[in-house]
Amino acid sequence: MQRFDFKLFKITAKLTLPALAITSILGITLPSNAISNPFRRNQNDYRVCAARLLSVGIPAETAGNACAAALRPKEVSSCVGQIQRRSQIPATDSLPFCGQARRPNDLATCVVGIGTRSAETVNPAILSYCNRSLLPVKFAQCVVGLRSEIDFSPTQAMENCISASDRISNVVPLSNPAVPAVPPVPPSEGFSPTFETTPMR
Repeated sequence: MQRFDFKLFKITAKLTLPALAITSILGITLPSNAISNPFRRNQNDYRVCAARLLSVGIPAETAGNACAAALRPKEVSSCVGQIQRRSQIPATDSLPFCGQARRPNDLATCVVGIGTRSAETVNPAILSYCNRSLLPVKFAQCVVGLRSEIDFSPTQAMENCISASDRISNVVPLSNPAVPAVPPVPPSEGFSPTFETTPMR
């Protein structure tokens, strides 16, 4: 009887050990639900967006619409939060601009960069200028740089820098000015090409 039990134990061990080994390997290599679940609190960008906007005083309906319409909802809420924390511009004023921006974080950097270097009250027009610029961070550097050396008002410096960026963006480079363009030749009426073929021998 004991000999039979021992044989049964050996057979059971041979069958279960490979299964246990495969299970342990899969448990190590596959990501856990905590890592891969996009619906968890900290990994859902829309949830983060809504929570941040509500925390800075945006009404619930407005926050819901803004987050749902955003391509990068987390960045939109981060943009609003940065501008409110580091400047005197209310969140309700910055939200429309952050929502329209191609790169919301760059917009926030622009607004904060210009606003924090101004001794006077922050001009809300900064939002509009930073939003108009194709390169908001470079635009802010232009404004801050000019005002550091020249006695410009914020609006005058922003107008100079936005005008310069508009001129650069409107320049259309020629593809190859050395080669003249050849006008297309209209096809002759009734012309149909024929191809003579000589059979190969």
